[in-house]
Amino acid sequence: MPASPPVILWFRRDLRLADNPALHHALATGRPVLPVYVWDERLERRAIGGASRWWLDKSLRALDADLRARGGRLILRRGDAESELRRLIAETGAEQVFMNRLFEPEAYARDADIAHGLKAEGVECRGFNATLMRRPGAVLNGSGQAYKVFTPFLKALLATAEAPAGLAAPEAIAVPDGVVSEAVEDWGLHPTRPDWSTGFVGTPGEAGARAALDAFVAGGLKTYATDRDRPDRAGTSGLAAHLHWGEISPWRAVQTARATAAEGRVPAAEAEKFVAEIGWREFSAHLLHHFPYLPERAFRPEYDAMPWRGDPEGLAAWKAGRTGYPLVDAGMRQLWATGTMHNRVRMVVASFLVKHLLIDWREGEAWFWDCLTDADLASNVQNWQWVAGSGADAAPYFRIFNPTAQGEKFDPQGRYVRRWVPEVAGLPDRWLHEPWTAPAMVLAEAGVRLGATYPRPIVDHNDGRERALAALKAVSASRGD
Repeated sequence: MPASPPVILWFRRDLRLADNPALHHALATGRPVLPVYVWDERLERRAIGGASRWWLDKSLRALDADLRARGGRLILRRGDAESELRRLIAETGAEQVFMNRLFEPEAYARDADIAHGLKAEGVECRGFNATLMRRPGAVLNGSGQAYKVFTPFLKALLATAEAPAGLAAPEAIAVPDGVVSEAVEDWGLHPTRPDWSTGFVGTPGEAGARAALDAFVAGGLKTYATDRDRPDRAGTSGLAAHLHWGEISPWRAVQTARATAAEGRVPAAEAEKFVAEIGWREFSAHLLHHFPYLPERAFRPEYDAMPWRGDPEGLAAWKAGRTGYPLVDAGMRQLWATGTMHNRVRMVVASFLVKHLLIDWREGEAWFWDCLTDADLASNVQNWQWVAGSGADAAPYFRIFNPTAQGEKFDPQGRYVRRWVPEVAGLPDRWLHEPWTAPAMVLAEAGVRLGATYPRPIVDHNDGRERALAALKAVSASRGD
């Protein structure tokens, strides 16, 4: 046991060295710091999805490399988190554990239980907020209740949130010798047999997060309010996975965008639109904190009576990008191939599943959870319930995205669809988003054989829309409206 026992720095979804309050306060003790990550899926509400595991694998490697560049290393342990922490305390004599809090309700409660248990044995646990602009529960309305509508929440958030002082990554980290670490390679986070991640995009890790932010403020931020809806353009930030895994703080993103606007490099309105999107992420986290049943039940309880259809074939076609609607299919194929999907297209494919097919939103949310590298419980659930019409501040149920019209408006030259649905790439723009309406000669010249090389629509838009509206009426009647 070292003469000066270390303090334990427990990494979770704060995989960075800069702007990391737990690391900052651990170093301030003047003692050696033992950085540790525990692979304990029981700390999550559900098992981490396959695509997220891929990202985590790379992010842990990047964090270890960053620590080694400063004379440290990342200790990896697998098992029950509390048991592994106790084991490390016994091995090193540590008397303090520093961590940045997880705010999902179950994880938050579990952290508190661990802290209380260790405190009873003389070990202090200190928790900080490194993942949100304000911790859940800190932004309430005038009645002391949770906001249920986004716009007043955002206004209150921005009026009360104070940016923390920027914390530079330390130049050196003294880590005690002799502590055994597992190898991330042994955890099987990277897929094999087959490796379906070869087309995944993004560079996990803190350096990748900074590079993504720099590229965004130099490019997409200038026209963010409009281009963020264009899947054929590089108009989004690409920060979702970096933010989820804590490779960059939301404050760093907000302050960088605003500083870029203050310098006159981008319009202030564009920067504030991006800040509002960060605010939507905050809104999702706050809602889950106040309404922990959201992953299982509708925020608006009447929607739990929706007459969802059991449609295995339709669900399978949707997952595979074989619905016959090119924009929907492009999005689903992009998701599978890259681990992400353009934001506008996420709304279109979600609307298609829950409204055109009348399949339970939880089926779609589960698929996104497994396929997205940025899968985040609060955001995933909130966004699916928003599209389904069952959530807080939700889109009204009668807002049913027309995938053809959405394609024509947001992918007018068809660059996005042609990339991901090459079967219809030869069609003229006029017919690209609704190939089933193209004349036979046009289809033949483009090499498209409906029902053979590319499917016919699995549901007619008007039929699906009317069925969805009829379901809504049934729900309304059941509650006596």
